[in-house]
Amino acid sequence: MKKIIAYFIKYPVAVNIIIIAFVILGYLGFSTLKSSFFPLTRARFITVNIVYPGASPQEIEEGVVLKIEDNLKGLLGVDRVTSRSYENAAAITVETLKDYDINVVLADVKNAVDNVPNFPSGMEPPVVAKVENVAETISFVVTGDKIPLKSLKFIARDIENDIRRIDGISQITISGYPDEEIEIAVRENDLLAYNLTFNQVANAVSTSNILTTGGSVKTDAEEYLIRANNRSYYGDELDNLVVRADASGRIIRLKDVATVKDIWNETPNRNYYNGNLAVRIEVSNTNNEDLLTSAKNINEYIEKFNDEHDNVQIEITRDSSITLNQRTELLFKNAWQGMLLVMLFLSLFLRPRLAFWVAAGLPVAFFGMFMLAGYFNITINVLSLFGMIIVIGILVDDGIVISENIYHHFEQGKNPIRAAIDGTMEVVPPIISAITTKLFILHFLCGIFSMSVKLLL
Repeated sequence: MKKIIAYFIKYPVAVNIIIIAFVILGYLGFSTLKSSFFPLTRARFITVNIVYPGASPQEIEEGVVLKIEDNLKGLLGVDRVTSRSYENAAAITVETLKDYDINVVLADVKNAVDNVPNFPSGMEPPVVAKVENVAETISFVVTGDKIPLKSLKFIARDIENDIRRIDGISQITISGYPDEEIEIAVRENDLLAYNLTFNQVANAVSTSNILTTGGSVKTDAEEYLIRANNRSYYGDELDNLVVRADASGRIIRLKDVATVKDIWNETPNRNYYNGNLAVRIEVSNTNNEDLLTSAKNINEYIEKFNDEHDNVQIEITRDSSITLNQRTELLFKNAWQGMLLVMLFLSLFLRPRLAFWVAAGLPVAFFGMFMLAGYFNITINVLSLFGMIIVIGILVDDGIVISENIYHHFEQGKNPIRAAIDGTMEVVPPIISAITTKLFILHFLCGIFSMSVKLLL
């Protein structure tokens, strides 16, 4: 340690080259850093989603879930398997061990599910997927005075399409309205008048409203695909559906015997904002997306949307970038204030040259950190910014201690080089001990904070 310090003190050109390299590489590293609200974590959960229409929770548990769980036993990398059975559906969650590659475990889980000998007839194929870690970036509501919920839904869908065109945004969730349904209310008198039964009307709707493929026809020149595309998604599209046609040419359509209209599901799912109906849109970011960039682009879109519309407005309810920006501003504020105070007071009591190099050590140290941040997958988040704010005080304190001790040795009559070497080496052990203790304390506090956040979520 003493030889290294003595070398850099005797040959300042090497130090200047290292400082320049730190500044350049640190700036490049800082420009590529991503931002997130909390530190990034690797995905550890795999889900197996099961849809079995018409089945009770007990039937799904006995006929599907238990078979899959038996095949999952003994898989490497699996820490815990939990399942929940509902009416018509079930979900199995597989939690992997931290040290295992989740993609390898995902392939093993898929093989285990595929190896189940037989599933009940009528059950849809199980869907096995990795649960990506996402965090909320910004959420807002689309609302207006006396605007119908259906109109708000269409506007929200248009907003979703616009936001998806923005680079770096992929996770968008819309809520605030129940599922839509098509209600076909058959009129009994009309059924009797046309000599029809309810089952005949139901069969006509189910067999005509389809979207399916019928194979292909090959010729010497081309291959033709056969497809029936007659699915309707809105009630007025079903009005002219043919229920029955006879040899005389008389056609009975669905509107002749029933009233078809679009309705909402009976689930009372509604959002209100300032007393008006609202549709909520939540935008989240994955580990590959940048929180600050996404929030900035969305805020610009919201500002433009509100300027162009009077009756409908977008109101932000939560913006994670505000907290991140506030903490970043606090970091820069503490940094320049600390450098200013160091240069001022050390210039008064010691020497301006010493004060300058103590203050210069602060940004150089941060550039060195940014240079290595990308390699360790560090992001700009609330915890890393909290650590940086604390580190500013540690760096300033240690810089003052070293400079003051060097000046003390210089006042004893030693030449500048010898004073710098002796003064630095004398305080290196206690400084290293103090930094190590603070690191352990910070690591412990951050661990407690992370566990508290997970429990709250």
